Amino acid sequence: MIRIVLVDDHGVMRDGLRAILQSQPDMTVVGEAGDGVEAIQAIVRHKPDVVLLDLSLPLLSGLDVLREIRTRRLATSALVLSMHDSGDSVRTALAQGARGYLAKGTAALEVVRAVRAVHAGRRYLPESLAGRAIEALLEPGAGARPVDALSHRERQVLRLVCEGKTSQEIGALLHVSSKTVDTYRARLMRKLGVGDVASLVRLAIREGVISPD
Repeated sequence: MIRIVLVDDHGVMRDGLRAILQSQPDMTVVGEAGDGVEAIQAIVRHKPDVVLLDLSLPLLSGLDVLREIRTRRLATSALVLSMHDSGDSVRTALAQGARGYLAKGTAALEVVRAVRAVHAGRRYLPESLAGRAIEALLEPGAGARPVDALSHRERQVLRLVCEGKTSQEIGALLHVSSKTVDTYRARLMRKLGVGDVASLVRLAIREGVISPD
């Protein structure tokens, strides 16, 4: 029996996944979590074979959870199920220890197939995502840290967001509209694989973009 923990901050999403997985004769959902902190607690408590993990989570991002699994050497295979389906997002998640990656909206049959694959010790990427990940690897600078791929303006916005400034304040400082700042903020979170400002700040400190004053 494959023991699974579901991690997503949307209860409806977890309900759907639970129904799919519980209908399989060789799978059982042993725990659920709605944020990154709960995710780590659930993985430690239940010791699942597989964790089905969203990247955009409150408190700690999915990437933070992947790092914790690796740092603590937990015997759990992580399968990412995320709305972020860019090549950079896939490459970053795999580099942090994910065994597979699926885009949200993936057919139920493929989710089941992916769970069985990562449980068996194999990697799993749908053909479309595999192609994007390969393209990202072939781009100049591939293999560098995600923060290294940020433009000068994205780094400016990142620092100001981490300082706690609002979109209006950042827009005034950079002479752009608050809507443009919001676009940069969303792009930063997508590129860095985080789902909230707190995770963005932790990543910026960890990667040396800002100092932990």
